[in-house]
Amino acid sequence: MKIEKNLLPDSIVELVVEEEAKNVAKYRKQALEHLEKNADIKWFRKWAKIPENILVRQYGDEYINKMSIDFAIDGIYREALRKEKIMPVAQAEIKEIISESPLKFKIHIEVFPTIEIDSKYRKIKLKKQKITVSAAEVKTALEQIETKFTKFEETTSKTAKAKMWDRVTIDTEGSENGDVLENTSMVEYPLVLGTNILVPGFEEQIAWAKVGDELVLPIDFPKDYHNADFAGKKTSFKVNIKKLEKAVKPEFTPEFIEQLRGKKLDLDGFKKLIKEEITGTKESNARIDEETKLIDELLKVTKMEIGNGLLKNQIEKVYSEIKENIAKDGMKISDYLESLKMDEETYKEKNVKTVALKRLQGELILHKLNETEKTEVTDKELKVEVENILANYGSKDVLARLKELYVPGNKYYEELRQRMAYRKLIDSFFEIEKKTTK
Repeated sequence: MKIEKNLLPDSIVELVVEEEAKNVAKYRKQALEHLEKNADIKWFRKWAKIPENILVRQYGDEYINKMSIDFAIDGIYREALRKEKIMPVAQAEIKEIISESPLKFKIHIEVFPTIEIDSKYRKIKLKKQKITVSAAEVKTALEQIETKFTKFEETTSKTAKAKMWDRVTIDTEGSENGDVLENTSMVEYPLVLGTNILVPGFEEQIAWAKVGDELVLPIDFPKDYHNADFAGKKTSFKVNIKKLEKAVKPEFTPEFIEQLRGKKLDLDGFKKLIKEEITGTKESNARIDEETKLIDELLKVTKMEIGNGLLKNQIEKVYSEIKENIAKDGMKISDYLESLKMDEETYKEKNVKTVALKRLQGELILHKLNETEKTEVTDKELKVEVENILANYGSKDVLARLKELYVPGNKYYEELRQRMAYRKLIDSFFEIEKKTTK
């Protein structure tokens, strides 16, 4: 086998491979065996031994020769990859069959890009902002939990008045200058006061109403209202209060908190836990921002050419993640694309490609740097990280399963080590921002 190797732009390796006719002959046998297994020829049972002359008469010598060449190119190509120690990242493309005897063909193979990072990267230093959580943020988080677990109990009292965060069931219809407005009629519509679902000013005017009240509410739609048909209009709405349900907020008892987080805590302990959770979320978001900033700086001192196949795979990966997130929100990707007035390919080109390219560049650069810097994570550091992960779970069953996963030498344990190494590498470029005093 003769191999001529050329390096082309966009991380493409071109191989011109030549193999002697005598070594190609064996692939005709493979082609015949394939036809024999899949043939449907009268008088021959499936899997029966079929003479070569019968197969030639059935399929034609030209067809069998073509199949033999296909088998030969596949086998010789794989052997060429082993000899040249080439690792493809996408399906190879046959550019030309130069001759059949001897068999000589040209093939393009996309490989991982060569990454060159200038030593200037060592001078990159960015500021890491200190994460803080205020009492107001903890209070807001508790209020959100209250809202989520608030129950509504219907009252039949004729004197009971609605308050903000109670739920009222209404019939309503809007009009302008006495003429009914289209798409404003609602019957038996449940509305939690204070959620601002309807036009500004609507819910506030219902507060303090009673069951059976018939109200006429003057409503001025804002000029920048999202629906252009109503923007800037002066209208009135007839509102009939059909039902009133008083909001019953949950009490943060140790039992309720245990249902929420699997830990029996008093309110102060729960506030501390909420603060830790908010801190964790902020730290995660900060890490994403920090990594993005770092990659932007590293790209300035990095040279690499990413091939189309590798980028296409990354685009598909990001697109799959987007589809999963949309599905979690109860929406179909087809409906989402329709709302944007885009087909799938246009959406990938306009909304996914840039994100995918940036992520791919980041992964490749950090992988290269990790090899260069030889960032290491000790077993002691890993042990602390595992303990931190386990501390987030209260369920004994979950803890037992996690302990089985994070065992030295285990796949998950080593993946955690790798993630920590990347985190350590990224952190090495950041300095904690110091607060200045005046």
